[in-house]
Amino acid sequence: MSPAYAAPFGRPNPQALGIPELREWPDRADTDRMRRGPYHLSRLATVLTVSLSLLTPMAANMAGAAAGTSSSVPVGATGSTIVSSARPRGFHAPATGRRPNPAIVARRAARVARYTSLLVGVPRTLPALARPRMGAPRVGVVPGGSKYYGIPIVAWVEEVSLDGRWGHVELPYTWPRREGWIRIATLQRRTTRIRVEVDLSEHLVTVTKLGRVLVRAPGATGSPSSPTPVGEYFVTDRVPFAAGSALGSFAFGISGIQPRLPAGWAGGNQLAIHGTNDPSSIGRSVSAGCIRVSEATLARLKPLLAYGTPVIIHA
Repeated sequence: MSPAYAAPFGRPNPQALGIPELREWPDRADTDRMRRGPYHLSRLATVLTVSLSLLTPMAANMAGAAAGTSSSVPVGATGSTIVSSARPRGFHAPATGRRPNPAIVARRAARVARYTSLLVGVPRTLPALARPRMGAPRVGVVPGGSKYYGIPIVAWVEEVSLDGRWGHVELPYTWPRREGWIRIATLQRRTTRIRVEVDLSEHLVTVTKLGRVLVRAPGATGSPSSPTPVGEYFVTDRVPFAAGSALGSFAFGISGIQPRLPAGWAGGNQLAIHGTNDPSSIGRSVSAGCIRVSEATLARLKPLLAYGTPVIIHA
C-alpha cells in the first residue's frame, strides 16, 4: 500500500501547511509587550486554535504509525511522549475491509488438505513393509521404473507416518491389490492438487483441482468379460503415439494391471487412459480394461496429468 502522506516522522512543518509562524519573544521582552490589549490576545488565540486543530490529527497518526517501536517515558511525566520510528516510513492509511471469517478460512484449509496429494520420486526399487518401521514384514516392492517403458516412478503417497519418515502407497502392477509402507525420508517430494476419477457405471472421466471440476468427459470402459478393475492408482507413463493408432495419439499409463484379459490378447496387461481409432466405442463398456477417450479430451488431459497424478477408479 502506498503511504497516504509521505512526510517522514518528526515534527510537522507548519509553514508547509500554510500556518503562520509563531515566534517566541526574546528573553528580554518587557512587560509592556506582554501586556498587549485584548485584540492582540484574540489574534494569538485564533492562530493557536487553528494550529492545534491541524497538528493534533497528525500527531495522532504519528503515534499510531510508531506503535510497536521502543520508547521510554520518564517516571512521573504527565504529558504524552511521541517517539518516532527508527526507520521512518511515512504516514499510512488505516487498514480497511472486514476481517476474514475464521469458519470460512478453516473450511478452505480443510479442502486444500483433503485434495492435496503428496508425491515422491522413487530412484530405485524400494521394499514395501507391512508397518512403518524397520524389521516389519515385507509385503512387496515399489519398482524404480514403469512396467513397459522404464520411466522413473513418481508414487502417490496416501498417508505419512507420524515421524514423517514413511509413506503408505498402493503397490504398482500387483494383483490382488496390495499396499505397504516405504521409506520416504530422503526421497524428493512434491504435491499435486489434480485428481482423476473414473466412474465405471456412468462411463465418465472427471478431472478436478481442489475438488473443482476442470474436465468431465465420456469414456469407454472394460467389457463385461474384461471389466476395468477398481482401485486407487497413479500416472506412471506419458507416451505419444501416431495419430490414428488403436491407442489414439497419446496414452497415460497408470499403476494398475488387468487380471482378466480377453482370450488371445497380446497387448500387455497395464491399465491406461488413452485415445482410440474407434470414436463410436466411447461411452460404452467395450474395452479390454483401459479407459478410452476422444482426441479432444486427450488434448485437455495432457497439460493436467503429470507423473504421479492420482487416478481413482470406482464402480
